[in-house]
Amino acid sequence: MKEGPDIAQVAACLGEPARANMLLALMSGMALTAGELSREAGVTPATASGHLAKLESSGLVTGEREGRHRFYRLSDPDVAHAVEALVTVSARLGHMRTRPGPRDGAMRRARSCYDHLAGNLAVDLFEHWRANGVLRSLPETVELTGRGQELLSARGIDVTALTKSRRPLCRRCIDWSERRHHLGGGVGAAVLSLALNKGWANRKDSSRVVIFTPGGEKRFVAWYSL
Repeated sequence: MKEGPDIAQVAACLGEPARANMLLALMSGMALTAGELSREAGVTPATASGHLAKLESSGLVTGEREGRHRFYRLSDPDVAHAVEALVTVSARLGHMRTRPGPRDGAMRRARSCYDHLAGNLAVDLFEHWRANGVLRSLPETVELTGRGQELLSARGIDVTALTKSRRPLCRRCIDWSERRHHLGGGVGAAVLSLALNKGWANRKDSSRVVIFTPGGEKRFVAWYSL
């Protein structure tokens, strides 16, 4: 098939191990420097610069200079969604890069999936909201119900502002560790931001792990429960 989008160039860019490691590091949602990404990829700074140039020219990452450093982040949520889909397929097929380590349990409990929450807590939230009429399942996605809009607005999320964005309000993602769905899109991002801003959870450095304090996790669960 010669018509339509050409996925070969993007696939080739994603398929190089060092560049794949860089993209996975950027799934934390944070902007990272070339030096930080070179360490994540296990390559020299000079080699990392070449890889970042290819990622940037392909439209997968964007770079912005601030002071002495140039910071890189994923270009948009669609790139993050594509990377997470590949992670899910790889996990299902057993293509794991390392044995489970000390952080494995924490990653499965709660982690960032670009700008929204993933892991066991996120899956519990998604299923609770779907069972209680906050979310409505559609053939290919989910949508926020009228009841859901009222609930979230009352609990500190500006749904009206989110509807003005070009990105989907809700998006379901297959969670690679739980093999069930969690919530992405504008609402998913707002939920993670709220948890971090209220101090219920925090992140360290460039890690994807989201660490909830014992009291913070209780308050978060109480916040999304009906």
